[in-house]
Amino acid sequence: MPYLGLLFNAFVWGLSWWPLRRLQDMGLHPLWATLMFFALGVITIGLTHRDAWRVVLRTPGLWMLALATGVTNAAFNWGVATGEVVRVVLLFYLMPLWAVGLAWWLLGERITAWAAVRVLLALGGAMLVLRPADGGWPRFEGLPDWLGLAGGVGFAFINVMLRRAAHHSSAERALAMFSGGVCLPGVAGLVLSAQGLVPGWPAFGWDWALLAGAMGVAFFAANLAMQYGASQIPVHITSVVMLTEIVFAAGSAVWFGGETLRPAVLMGGVLILFAALLATRDEA
Repeated sequence: MPYLGLLFNAFVWGLSWWPLRRLQDMGLHPLWATLMFFALGVITIGLTHRDAWRVVLRTPGLWMLALATGVTNAAFNWGVATGEVVRVVLLFYLMPLWAVGLAWWLLGERITAWAAVRVLLALGGAMLVLRPADGGWPRFEGLPDWLGLAGGVGFAFINVMLRRAAHHSSAERALAMFSGGVCLPGVAGLVLSAQGLVPGWPAFGWDWALLAGAMGVAFFAANLAMQYGASQIPVHITSVVMLTEIVFAAGSAVWFGGETLRPAVLMGGVLILFAALLATRDEA
């Protein structure tokens, strides 16, 4: 059951691009969709653990965790909804590259030889993923690529901040993370829509409201499943199982999303995946 819980979480996130694109077709931008996905978690945890609000509001470390969560989810959801899923997901999973620097900066962890190897592997994989199909130097091909990269940086920051906030209860950490998933996309959506860069809220429609509500339930269940699985299985094994998100995302994008896996992207994905697997050595 713990393994199934982790796989369920990876499955939900790996296939999230499809409902996000359907919602965007219905007029609901990924920023607003992200806000709705996390609202159920805020309401549920906020009502069942009311004391957690006081701790979250007075703890700057939890504010940073909330900010990182908001950036991660807003960037990832926006990226996979508008860009090439495989590229966005692989750039997102450059997380071990950023984790090395953040752990050195915020936690004072020494950069080991294995960490340096991970960095080189991840960088090599990124160069292959970003290499244009017609050759030439690697380059970002649009906003979705940058969003995938930003989401990965945020994800690495989440991991570091969770370790710094390990003395807080799971409810306090979860409330901070769900709150960040609501507040940051909401603020970003308001600012960008006021400037005409993203569309505002669409007129109410049962089609997008029901789909967004269903996805909110799915994400909340996936979060609970991940917490259950992670509490029962060693951290290094949890990290390996969670990497199946790449398989779910890439497989679904190729199978019914119409995307193709170029040899360079496939090889880059292998290097990035290997770098992520090496990161589990430090958690064993």
